[in-house]
Amino acid sequence: MTEIDWLPPTGHQLRKAGVHFDAVRVRGSDGRRLANAMAMLTCGRPGPIIAEANGRAATYFLVEPGSTSGRPWPKGVERLTGESGAIDYVPIPALYGATWPLSWFCAPTPDAQLVHTLLLLSAARAFLGCAPRLAEGMVTEGP
Repeated sequence: MTEIDWLPPTGHQLRKAGVHFDAVRVRGSDGRRLANAMAMLTCGRPGPIIAEANGRAATYFLVEPGSTSGRPWPKGVERLTGESGAIDYVPIPALYGATWPLSWFCAPTPDAQLVHTLLLLSAARAFLGCAPRLAEGMVTEGP
């Protein structure tokens, strides 16, 4: 495998969002359902997805930096970014060895392709069964 510089050689490490990638985090069984959906939609090659096995049981989808902003994500989706001075960190496991409580649901590939943000957004809307959040201050018209 080609070396990917943000992968730790052993264990796991925190990486700052907004540098090599941003992340979309979904907690609990919804995150696993979304990861399964992404794997099905991409014939098993959705891009890097991390599964967390501790109490939060979060799933992290690694996407291009800046690609999640300005989009109405469903309730329950958290964006980890480096935008607007935010400092968010994403836990990254090594490819092999002891990495508990983190593991790769789908490991990064040699081409270092990340999860496709628009496909993830569409799948999140469909598989989480949630309507998009409305932007603050947005006015909607009734029927």
